Amino acid sequence: MADCTHDCSACSASCGSRNRESLIKPLGKGSRVKRVIAVASGKGGVGKSLVSSLLAVRAQARGYRTAILDADITGPSIPKLFGVHERATGTEGEILPVVTKSGIKLMSMNCLLENEEDPVVWRGSLIAGACVQFWTDVVWGETDIMFIDMPPGTGDVPLSVFQSIPLSGIVVVTTPQDLVGMIVSKAVGMANLMNVPILGLAENMSYLTCPDCGKQIPLFGESRAEELAARYKIPAFARIPLEPGIAMLADSGRIGEADTDPLAEIFRQIETSREIRASGK
Repeated sequence: MADCTHDCSACSASCGSRNRESLIKPLGKGSRVKRVIAVASGKGGVGKSLVSSLLAVRAQARGYRTAILDADITGPSIPKLFGVHERATGTEGEILPVVTKSGIKLMSMNCLLENEEDPVVWRGSLIAGACVQFWTDVVWGETDIMFIDMPPGTGDVPLSVFQSIPLSGIVVVTTPQDLVGMIVSKAVGMANLMNVPILGLAENMSYLTCPDCGKQIPLFGESRAEELAARYKIPAFARIPLEPGIAMLADSGRIGEADTDPLAEIFRQIETSREIRASGK
């Protein structure tokens, strides 16, 4: 139905939204993914790509076979963070993911463009379809944890990901400002509507450490991570500092060298999240 709110508790209609298992798309032949974690927020510019990358780096370093699906089709940044500039290859109906130096498999729209600086000027239906195809048509092989770098907001594309891909959980990304706290509630609300557990809250740009005295300076306001995690009953939260070193590593394609310790508690929640064991046909 065109006016569907995806809140089945307020609706008597019988449709695919009520039985979400029927909407899940299968992986390609030979691919198996144990856990899929979406990294999301209600708005852009908060650092979802950074958090996705750091979580993937931590997972790979701990021996998990790791992948990143870059669902931000019009603003892809995952390849640049890892210094990946080559194009993906494949055969008819199958796409081979590119692989980072540390072995993380990834797929992004930038891996398909002839020029990675070209804009992707598509309507929402095409963007949503591309995200789903990254799940169904890419040869992911044996993967323990896949992170999905979600596009901002709660519209067509995030909805397609929630409905088409079997998620083990989501990590919500925020920053300290009051406005973003309100936006977090939208991301949490969507996760609850889609019945996907929220595993962690990552507050990016939480503070700046003074290089002289070591004092933590709340550059964008006092941290609200603990407060928001308690309000929404999110089991783990992280405060990621605003560090020039992280920006330098990201800009030079060396995010794999960044410190992932601030995300340790959230990653523990991911390790104990349910295994979906999504398999190919």
